[in-house]
Amino acid sequence: MPMNLDAYLGVHADALKIRGQRTEVLARNLANADTPGYRARDIDFRAALAQAGGGADAPVALTTTHANQISTAIDASGETTANLKYRVPLAPALDRNTVDVQMEQANFAENSVHFQATLTFLQGRFRGLMTAITGQ
Repeated sequence: MPMNLDAYLGVHADALKIRGQRTEVLARNLANADTPGYRARDIDFRAALAQAGGGADAPVALTTTHANQISTAIDASGETTANLKYRVPLAPALDRNTVDVQMEQANFAENSVHFQATLTFLQGRFRGLMTAITGQ
């Protein structure tokens, strides 16, 4: 009997991918903490997960109909920006940098814990699948 691996893993495979992308965004914020005019960004995890799962509250993506039109879904680095938002600063700096290092570090640590929890859950799912396959 064939089995759909995506259905078996559920939303956790998409969550792992989004958590990885959020780690990159938070690391980029921390790296630019002293860059004048840099605006901190973050991924709206809930919206990104809904979009990955095709939920009803997924944002509508703009499409281009001609090769000369500019796509709004991908930024200059080739990264999807549909769920990438600018962070509202608690206390903006004089140089217009909106990175709060302590808040970024806390978000990075929280995201790391969630990433590890998702990995642990997926590891258990694969272990269960291997047990079912090998019969041990």
